[in-house]
Amino acid sequence: MPLKTIDNLDVKGKIVLVRCDFNVPISEDGEISDTSRIERHAPTIITLVNKGAKVALLSHFGRPGGKFDEKFSLGFISESITEVFKASEVVVISDCIGDVAKQVLNDLPNGGIALLENVRFYEGEEKNDTDFSKSLADIADIYINDSFSVCHREHSSVHGITKFLPSYAGLALQLEIEMLEKVLEKPEPPMMAIVGGSKVSTKLKLLGNLVEKMKFLAIGGGMANTFLAAQGKNIGSSFYEKNMIKEAKTIMKKAETTDCDIILPIDAVVADKLEFGVQSFSIDLENIEKSNMILDVGEKTVELISNAIINSKTLLWNGPLGVFEIQPFDESTSSCALTAAMMTRAGGLISVAGGGDTVSALNHAGASGGFSYISVAGGAFLEWIEGKVLPGIKVLND
Repeated sequence: MPLKTIDNLDVKGKIVLVRCDFNVPISEDGEISDTSRIERHAPTIITLVNKGAKVALLSHFGRPGGKFDEKFSLGFISESITEVFKASEVVVISDCIGDVAKQVLNDLPNGGIALLENVRFYEGEEKNDTDFSKSLADIADIYINDSFSVCHREHSSVHGITKFLPSYAGLALQLEIEMLEKVLEKPEPPMMAIVGGSKVSTKLKLLGNLVEKMKFLAIGGGMANTFLAAQGKNIGSSFYEKNMIKEAKTIMKKAETTDCDIILPIDAVVADKLEFGVQSFSIDLENIEKSNMILDVGEKTVELISNAIINSKTLLWNGPLGVFEIQPFDESTSSCALTAAMMTRAGGLISVAGGGDTVSALNHAGASGGFSYISVAGGAFLEWIEGKVLPGIKVLND
């Protein structure tokens, strides 16, 4: 997909408004627990600084509902931004529009950085309001979107602003698109997808799109139970979506016509309840008792999935295979993730993963560093692999 990029952009002395994603996780004591969302923007910001731009950082944080709320104010991340972007100073501005913000940005030295206030303090943001979009544009000369994670949202700071300013894709956004295209549009076959999560209903379009493209499709998590139930298999007291049985059968039928090998659990790790320290055991599906809940796939299924990974050249991963937050139901996800990381490091696999739970699961397994690319985007990542056109990307097409 041809994007307008910053490669040859002259920004010296110009105010460049960069849409970032600083929606960072916060620990119970109010500290930033993971700065990876900030770090992803470093290549773009440092490039702009080195080119002499006056950089204005714009982001959302949380869901303040279109009004000011102190607990969602962005000022607290300025220290982390200063450190990550290797800046001598980051000027914190208490608004993201208006004459004062404009004046402060004008007064920045070339190569200076300012942090604007939470864009979601204005209700016009999520409404993609034209007047608010123009107000955002009025404080800058150039707009850069560096955040794939918000590109599925038709908001003012993502979509509407591009009508009023020359608009470009930042380096982080550009890299993410390139990696996702490598998996979905220009992949090296054979291709494989691993899809987990609790509900078929939330990933129906995704599964429908993947069975048309993949040689192997491994399904885990709670959604695998719905497919097993559709096959008439015993799932004990496991969660499944009875109203999605028909859709599961349709996907399996479609896979037969597209030569996609759907890998479902043939054994499982079960327990009678879900809690830390609960007694669990591995069992073949035909031996599951009525009280048993499937909480992870078993060793035989892990072997099937791992063999498919080894025999693939491209891997797309979204969602854990089991309830990875509670041991020992993390073992299948960790084992398969380490296999994918090993194959990637050996040069035999291009591996891309995305989605909040997926990132957490791969980090938990110690495998994230071995993947070709990991997307921190949630909804945008899912919509992209469903085959949807994202509004924030469409407006940046060259």
